[in-house]
Amino acid sequence: MNPLYETMTTSVFERVSLAAAARGAVNLGQGFPDFGWPPELLDAAATALREGSNQYAPSRGLPQLRDAIAGHYERHFGEALTAENVCVTSGATEALAAGLLAAISPGDEAIVFTPAYDAYAPLIRRAGGVVREIALQPPEWRITRDAIERAIGPKARLLILNNPHNPTGRLFDRSELDVVVDAARDHDLLVVSDEVWEHVLLDGQRFTPIATLPGMAERTLKCGSGGKIFSLTGWKIGWLVAAPPLATLVARAHQFLTFASAPNLQAALAFGLSEGDAWLEPMRERFARARDRMRVGLEDAGYVVLPSAATYFQCVDLAASGITLDDEAFAALAVEQAGVAIIPLSPFAETDPPRHLVRLCFAKRDETIDAGIAALSRARALARSSSRPV
Repeated sequence: MNPLYETMTTSVFERVSLAAAARGAVNLGQGFPDFGWPPELLDAAATALREGSNQYAPSRGLPQLRDAIAGHYERHFGEALTAENVCVTSGATEALAAGLLAAISPGDEAIVFTPAYDAYAPLIRRAGGVVREIALQPPEWRITRDAIERAIGPKARLLILNNPHNPTGRLFDRSELDVVVDAARDHDLLVVSDEVWEHVLLDGQRFTPIATLPGMAERTLKCGSGGKIFSLTGWKIGWLVAAPPLATLVARAHQFLTFASAPNLQAALAFGLSEGDAWLEPMRERFARARDRMRVGLEDAGYVVLPSAATYFQCVDLAASGITLDDEAFAALAVEQAGVAIIPLSPFAETDPPRHLVRLCFAKRDETIDAGIAALSRARALARSSSRPV
C-alpha cells in the first residue's frame, strides 16, 4: 500500500460536512452556496441531456466550451486565447492535479502559500515533488519577496498562487502579484495559478489574472471553475488555461485521470460563459449582502472578524473573540453542542498552522446565516463558560 495514503487523513471539508449531516447542524463549513445559480443554465443542461450526446466528450473538452472559455477571458481580461490554450477537466482540483503531474518531476520543489487549500500538498507529493510552505500572517495575509526568497532553493520548480485566496478571502494586490512575477522570472519558476474565485469579488474589487502580467503568459498554468463562477459546485467542470505547449502536456496527464466530463454540463457552461456576463454583477451583489449580514451578526454576537474581499469565506479570530479553545476544539464544540458546522484553519497548513482562526461560508440564504449566527452565539457562550476557572 502507498504510505502517502496510509498516513493521510480525510479532508477537513468532508469531515465537517459529514458531522453537520449526522447532527442536523447548520452547515457554514464546506464552501457551497445554497442560492444563486442561474436557472437558464439548468435549462441548458437539461436540454443538452435530452437532445445532445450522452457519450464520451473529447478528452480535452467540447470544442464549444473551449472556445467559450477563451472568449470569456478575452472579453473580461483582454487575454488573446484560443481553444488550444484550454483543457477542460473534472473540476478545478483535477486541473490542479493534471497541471502538477505534468509540471513536476521527482524531487522538484513546489512553493505553497499557507493557509492553503488542502489538496495542494498531497497532489505535489503524488507527483513526486517536495512541498515548501510560506506562512502568510494574519490579519493582513500579505505576500512578501523576502518570504519567497527564503523558500526558493536550487530544486524549486513551481509556485502555487491562489488568488482570490481560500480560506482568507484576500484579493492580493498588484504589488504582491509583482513580487510573485519577479520571483518567477528571476528563478525560472512555473506558476500554477488557482483562480477559481476570479468572479466572486466583493465591494467593486477588480481581479488581475497573473498570466496577463509581463512575461507570465508562457509560465502560468491557470485553473478555473465553472462551478465557482455560476454557483454550481456539484457540476465539477473546471479547466486549465496555459500556453499551447503547456496545455498539451496537461491534457496528456488529464486523459489518464478522468479522460472527459459530462457533455451536457460542458454544453451548458459553454452557453453560460458566452451569454451569461449579465449574471455576474447581481451574483456579486448578493454575495456581498450575505457577507455583510454574517459580519454584522457575528460582531453582535461578540466575534472579531477578519476582512473578506472575495470568495465565499469569512474568517473569525477566536482568541480576539475571548475564546481560549483552539480552532479544532472550538469547531468540535460548535457542531456537537451548538449545532453549527465551521472549518478550523489549522488543516490548511502543515508547518506552524494558525490555531486561533476558523472559516465560515457566507454563501447562504438569510435564514441559514441567521440560524448559524444564533448557533455560534451559543457556541461562544459554551466555549467561554468551559474555559472559566472554577
